[in-house]
Amino acid sequence: MLKWILIYVLIMSVIAFAAMGLDKRRARKGQWRIPEKMLFLFVILGGGAGGLAGMYLFRHKTKHWYFAIGFPVIFVLELVGVIALYIFTDGFAFF
Repeated sequence: MLKWILIYVLIMSVIAFAAMGLDKRRARKGQWRIPEKMLFLFVILGGGAGGLAGMYLFRHKTKHWYFAIGFPVIFVLELVGVIALYIFTDGFAFF
């Protein structure tokens, strides 16, 4: 079970990272943007690590306080959740 949760979190992180990069690219070109609610949704649904990495790597949305505070808080909550699963299950047994 834990294996599938980690795979899910990895997939959501890749999606959140890609969304941040795509939105930054579109911002530079003056094109249609990904709504901020959608960026937060990707992070809330498990993509905290990717959203946070994308925010700082692409230097995107770092001046908005709700991103600068929200993404790290969500990431920490996700991390605590994974650690709690590790503690209260049989560890990271993948087989």
